[in-house]
Amino acid sequence: LMNENHLLGQEAETRAANYFIEKGFSVLERNFRYQKAEVDLIVRKKNILVAVEVKARRTDYFGLPQDFVRQKQRQRLIMAIDYYVVERNLDVDVRFDILAFVVQNGKWNRAHIENAFNYFT
Repeated sequence: LMNENHLLGQEAETRAANYFIEKGFSVLERNFRYQKAEVDLIVRKKNILVAVEVKARRTDYFGLPQDFVRQKQRQRLIMAIDYYVVERNLDVDVRFDILAFVVQNGKWNRAHIENAFNYFT
């Protein structure tokens, strides 16, 4: 099951990257790691940098995938993006999005939550 979930996650990240590319973003990073944080995708369009948390589930029975981003994870993501921006001396506005997929009967249902949480929480 672990392997199946891993494959589901990889497929979700690929679909997420393609989704943002279609929206005119360039993908700067996939699985960017900093300390204990991992940012699934970092994409950019003009001066907007988006840190994307990709979630995929086979059911929404236990809640929507986007409900599983906890406070500690948010803090880690913020720290990682902060580092990323400062390290590269980027002049950008930062946004945190969640791209959530629920996969049922081979159908990928997508929810894009822009500004899923505020930079200043």
